[in-house]
Amino acid sequence: MLIRALVTLLTLSYPFLVYWGLQRFDALALLPVLMAVLILRWLGGEHARDRFVIAASALGVLAVTLLWDPHQGLKLYPVLVNLGLLVVFGSSLFASQTVIERLARIKEPTLPPEGVRYTRKVTQAWCLFFMFNAAVSTATMLWASEEVWVLYNGLIAYLLIGVILTVEWLVRQRVRRRA
Repeated sequence: MLIRALVTLLTLSYPFLVYWGLQRFDALALLPVLMAVLILRWLGGEHARDRFVIAASALGVLAVTLLWDPHQGLKLYPVLVNLGLLVVFGSSLFASQTVIERLARIKEPTLPPEGVRYTRKVTQAWCLFFMFNAAVSTATMLWASEEVWVLYNGLIAYLLIGVILTVEWLVRQRVRRRA
């Protein structure tokens, strides 16, 4: 539990840590920190698919860092997180239950068919968000200053997630009232 909380905190603060670290250290000196976070995330992965996404992210960061540009490799992580979430959510659209349906069934085990349809649409909406967020994260990585990169990936992206969660909750309340 403590490791999961630490990994979550490190993941959420990652853009700020990279920004701070790049001002003080060589980019290659920060690579072991990112790899440690990814290893902790891999150890905490509950499903084989989660571990695959984390391993692919680690390899992607390593490849870009070592073969292209260490700064870009460190800034690639938010892109890979979004692409990994896109894979997890998107692949669940082809499974018997979507990610959102599984989460909904924790609170409501006998989810009616309308609820299943609704959770599928919410999963699709998250997939669209992850595609958008990965694209913007890529753009900030490639063409923006480090300040813009940290602003988007360390604040704006999280605010957008909060807005989506709030809007979805409001829509869900309205859908429930109609049902």
